[in-house]
Amino acid sequence: MMLMLVNCSNCQMQLQLPSGATSIKCAICQAITHLALPQPSPYNHVTTPSAHARRKAVIVGISYKSSRDELKGCINDAKCMKYLLLNKFRFPESSIIMLTEEERDPYKIPTKQNMRMALYWLVQGCQAGDSLVFHYSGHGSRQRNYNGDEVDGYDKTLCPLDHKTQGKIADDEINATIVKPLPHGVKLHAIIDSCYSGTILDLPFLCRMNRSGQYVWEDHRPRSGAWKGSNGGEVFCISACDDHEKSGDTSVLSKIASTGVMTFGFIQAIERGHASTYGSLLGSMRNVINTARGYSGDGGAVTSLLAMLLTGDSLAIGPNQEPQLTTCEPFDVYAKPFSL
Repeated sequence: MMLMLVNCSNCQMQLQLPSGATSIKCAICQAITHLALPQPSPYNHVTTPSAHARRKAVIVGISYKSSRDELKGCINDAKCMKYLLLNKFRFPESSIIMLTEEERDPYKIPTKQNMRMALYWLVQGCQAGDSLVFHYSGHGSRQRNYNGDEVDGYDKTLCPLDHKTQGKIADDEINATIVKPLPHGVKLHAIIDSCYSGTILDLPFLCRMNRSGQYVWEDHRPRSGAWKGSNGGEVFCISACDDHEKSGDTSVLSKIASTGVMTFGFIQAIERGHASTYGSLLGSMRNVINTARGYSGDGGAVTSLLAMLLTGDSLAIGPNQEPQLTTCEPFDVYAKPFSL
């Protein structure tokens, strides 16, 4: 059956049209949209993984080219992440949606509407056994929160290519779209390489880890008592930095200059076998960042996954940052195995 989507008449969120329906209620803004002829999804040609390979991913890399906010490494990040998923974790290429400015398909340009549509596609029809990945590399921001569900008083946001005219995507919407619907048995990993991204999925618990690797779980549940976790599924968000920090690029002394320092550390930890658990992954990523200045690799070789795009052995990073882990339920980070 062809997947049918329509726009919410109020917030423009992509909504799935039930067969034969003439109206639909938006789960995000609660507005009711009355329908005439539903429009087919531009993703109706994207293959949903079979029962034997139920893996899906949305990868977003935005460079904001030719603007004063231009970033150098984000499209490289997206390409490296796709290569990692294809070759290390065996994601089917047909189940990965890439949104970058280099895409020719207008529905794959990382505009606000296309990002919303892709995130909805990611979780649509998910069932027990599915493994989902959302990777974002681009600008992140924050804005004043007025409903009291943020510890620091700010909503965190992602910045689509057209955010200056169409607005940003706030953590509340991201949570409602890809976290709350997840049923038991589904696993979602979000890898977010942007500023102010510590709680970008609005998950209830944050792993506060010190430089020695000791950790405690912080409770970020809203005072209102509203549940910001999933519907039983496992959700893990690995983000570039804390909510008050900015993230930086990694300059590799090579023909291709930059990649996000967080994405570099994430891929390197996996490639070098330092990601057996969530704790070892997070510790390895932090070690890459904290020792990046003056780093020298072994023989000038970059790991095989990065070698597709990057060569060289020296890193130069921007501001200090500490990768963060948030999730729906606390767990022993040094006992729980990591796998996408």
